[in-house]
Amino acid sequence: MTLNRRRFLGATAATLAAPMVQAASHGRARVVVIGGGAGGATAARYIAKDSQGEIDVTLVEPTRMYYTCFFSNLYLGGFRELSSIGHSYGTLAADYGVNVVHDWAVGVDRDARSVSLAGGATLPYDRLILSPGIDFVDGSVPGWDISAQNAMPHAYKAGSQSELLRAQIEAMPEGGTFAMIAPPNPYRCPPGPYERVSMVAHLLKGINPTAKILIVDPKEKFSKQALFEEGWGAHYPGMVERIGPDFGGTNVSVDPMAMTIDIDGAVEQVDVCNVIPAMKAGRICEIAGVTDGNWAPVNPHTMQSRAEENIFVLGDASAQGDMPKSGFSANSQAKVAAMAVRGALTGSKVFPAKYSNTCWSLIDTDDGVKVGAAYEATDEKISSVSSFVSQTGEDAALRKATYEESLGWYAGITSDMFG
Repeated sequence: MTLNRRRFLGATAATLAAPMVQAASHGRARVVVIGGGAGGATAARYIAKDSQGEIDVTLVEPTRMYYTCFFSNLYLGGFRELSSIGHSYGTLAADYGVNVVHDWAVGVDRDARSVSLAGGATLPYDRLILSPGIDFVDGSVPGWDISAQNAMPHAYKAGSQSELLRAQIEAMPEGGTFAMIAPPNPYRCPPGPYERVSMVAHLLKGINPTAKILIVDPKEKFSKQALFEEGWGAHYPGMVERIGPDFGGTNVSVDPMAMTIDIDGAVEQVDVCNVIPAMKAGRICEIAGVTDGNWAPVNPHTMQSRAEENIFVLGDASAQGDMPKSGFSANSQAKVAAMAVRGALTGSKVFPAKYSNTCWSLIDTDDGVKVGAAYEATDEKISSVSSFVSQTGEDAALRKATYEESLGWYAGITSDMFG
């Protein structure tokens, strides 16, 4: 078989399960969803639930337990147990009839409308939904690649990386240095790195109060910057230092073996280094030939790929306009895509797309802040039509209420995803 933009078959990805899943769908339309996070799980559930058996839905996700990236920082800060952000796919399978396949998708044949799995199976589809999240851009942080993730964790895919990073923080010597290499735009969860700094500071304040936190940042500004900097000054005075582009934040390399960071020629010895590299769409999007090099452009009205009308791309992987790459965004986009898919395959009514997003962040105990917006679909992009953000100087009662609001949202969105 010739390799081209439409075809790719590989045998290098590991598989957790290798079922033969070319099952008959008894004449029903077939939808394959790749990726079981906020976008993929939501889309699979809504299509299966609302099609009332008219559509055969298969969800391909290699992990049997999915750990949400949102709220994983609260685990690092000691506010949650890891088990509280882990979710299984049992209810999607048992209650909604979704065929959940734990395997890696390694090929997409757009002409034949089929997906190849690492275990050797082939899944035919009438519509394909890609929601694979992010992968990292090779070489974006000189000296670091994925083979260095145990020495310098990224922890931007939650689970074992989160556990590793927390263990490293807890093992820091007294007065040691935690360093973060922050990512360039665009990236998953714009406030995420800075909430992480807050949570690491909260943990260190209790167990290692003389420790230091160093942020090396290529960006001139970041989401909720005034709120985070106000919070760091109030809760963690003298602990957090940020080096931006004016002071060498764009010229950085690391040495995982020596545990050093080179910042514009100045070498810093650190004890823990959290490297968050530049990001791009999960590799299956590149394999499917639907990216612009890094991200997958979509039709804002439906989340259909601009390269292939039978493929939809959700969440972090998509290039859609003004929405941030967040779990809330992916969940919102999944509902629009699910409605469009049902309409195309069953003739059900399709309503105009509506999108919304809120990103909450915790700075310290009961000190929650948020930013969000409502959006509309134009022919060009998903466009912000209104927005809101927490304000500096808010009273403690409001900040506590904002944090409690985030807890309710987490319970709600994970139920919406996994049933």
